[in-house]
Amino acid sequence: MIYVGVDPGFSGAWGMVDHHGKYVSCGDMLHDDKYIDSRMVHAEMAQALDKQDAEFVIEFVHAMPQQGVSSTFKFGMAYGAAIAILQRFKSPFHAVPPRVWKKAMGLDSDKAKSLDMARELWPLAPLLRKKDNGRAEALLMAEWLRRENV
Repeated sequence: MIYVGVDPGFSGAWGMVDHHGKYVSCGDMLHDDKYIDSRMVHAEMAQALDKQDAEFVIEFVHAMPQQGVSSTFKFGMAYGAAIAILQRFKSPFHAVPPRVWKKAMGLDSDKAKSLDMARELWPLAPLLRKKDNGRAEALLMAEWLRRENV
């Protein structure tokens, strides 16, 4: 079984761990600044899964009160694309608020802490850059889901 976490949005990412919590793969939500490239993201995820059984979790997020109308719309489109990608796999997926999975993992809203934890858990994962926090959070969501299923 592979557990897949998805951090939605244009700076988001996806990450996979196996049933032992071992790093499998991760990648970014590829886009052209207007749209998420859902075909390419799905293809990358499908290749990494290699036809193995999978369970998915996506961060259930919403627009922030201080966000403008344009950025809220753009984020909503990216979130919808992420859900559509998951639906193509025809496997169960869960939408979980960040406060739920982050609390269970001992994290807060500080993305640097998420990066540090992910780097410690998966030293071989490509998490070298500060902007890899989306990958880190996706991997941590996958790990949260794995622990929930143990």
